[in-house]
Amino acid sequence: MPASSSTTAPLTEGPILRALLRLAVPIVLANLLQTGYQLVDAYWVGRLGAAAVAAVAVSFPVNFLLVALGSGFSVAGSVLVARNFGAGNLPLVNHVAAQSLVLTLSLSLLLAVGAYFASPLLLRLIGVGPDIFPLANRFQQVLFLGLPLNFGFLMFQALMRGVGQVRLPLYINLLALALNFLLDPLFIYGYGPIPGLGVAGAALATVGTQALSFVLGLVVMLRGTAGLKLSFRGFRPDTALMLRAFRLGAPSSVDLSARALGFSMMTILATGFGTTVLAAYGIGSRLLALGIIPALGISLACSTLVAQNLGARRPDRARQTARYAIATSFLGLLLVGAAIFAAAQPLVRFFLAGDETVAAEAVQFVRIAAASLCFTGVQQSVSGSLRGAGNTLGAMLLTLISTWVLQFPIAWYLSSHTALGFRGLWWSFVASNALAATLALLWFLRGSWQQADVLQPQVDALTGTAEEAG
Repeated sequence: MPASSSTTAPLTEGPILRALLRLAVPIVLANLLQTGYQLVDAYWVGRLGAAAVAAVAVSFPVNFLLVALGSGFSVAGSVLVARNFGAGNLPLVNHVAAQSLVLTLSLSLLLAVGAYFASPLLLRLIGVGPDIFPLANRFQQVLFLGLPLNFGFLMFQALMRGVGQVRLPLYINLLALALNFLLDPLFIYGYGPIPGLGVAGAALATVGTQALSFVLGLVVMLRGTAGLKLSFRGFRPDTALMLRAFRLGAPSSVDLSARALGFSMMTILATGFGTTVLAAYGIGSRLLALGIIPALGISLACSTLVAQNLGARRPDRARQTARYAIATSFLGLLLVGAAIFAAAQPLVRFFLAGDETVAAEAVQFVRIAAASLCFTGVQQSVSGSLRGAGNTLGAMLLTLISTWVLQFPIAWYLSSHTALGFRGLWWSFVASNALAATLALLWFLRGSWQQADVLQPQVDALTGTAEEAG
């Protein structure tokens, strides 16, 4: 019989599209709230001056890369929990969830300590000038110390997603964003006995809200009111299980890190064409990142549904889920792309005022690239299907091909060896996204992604390990 609880049950019955949207919409909203952290920090830090703004900006790529590493292991936790939740094995669900949390906290502690001491070196490697170096280092080091809290909450969201509980993380994200908005001015500028810490205060406010989010998530899982019931005894390390979960999560970490590095490489290409092109790329890519959020939400929802249905021995329903996700993401991102195309000028003006040359190029970039968002949606949904089936290696290969074999070389060639010039960077999004979507669809149509033996040896091993531990 399918597993159930007082608050949630496997999504292995009923209309597939309804289940997909039920999961995807809260995930999309939660991701939008996550971007709110950056907007809130930008709002308050902006009043400290250009040096403070630059210090926060140069810290973003490194922090983004580290968070990508943690997100990869949360993908593994979500898939394993969803697979066993669909199979109705609640004791194994709870055991895997506890061990996934132990794994991510252990890795994040090591990463936090290493990154903290390596922070000055990292800033020198990316060429940070002496005028903003002290500010950037203080900001970055505080964020690095908060990595375990950040990773812990990412894992909480992933585990909740695995059992189909996506509204609770959304509410916690909303509470955390509101708290961050209140803490930012308090820690940045000070009040009464609380000293103003400048940019370090913005980082401290972020870490404080991450601490609240993680503690709330941990309490929810320990109380067992939202599909998972963890115990302190369950946190006793199960080395064999964590090693296998690590092998499943490592490709996802490489996957997400490759995307982060790809973004940095595109920025380097844009830098070669001067400040105007770099600024236009920066503004345009920020808008396009917001446009991709619906595709990411559908992809994560697809992973959960595919994993639950394969766990319930419903490969037919898993296949149908993947088809629905691909179609929904294509059509949804087509509409999002059309909306961004139509509203490109006011959207760019929201982020930039006064520089007509930069604004004009940013609008052109956004309108060109927006036409390819629907192809990104297809690729993301296929990758979500692969991850849900446990084929995280396949999803990683798709990302590596689309980013490093297609987009970066195409962008370099079009911008350096054709009459398009720097606008070749803009058109590379259309060419690479269309080719990547075609490749992803061909991979999907082969049908090998859904074969049970893609993950089954690891699942069987995990099951055996958990039963021995229980």
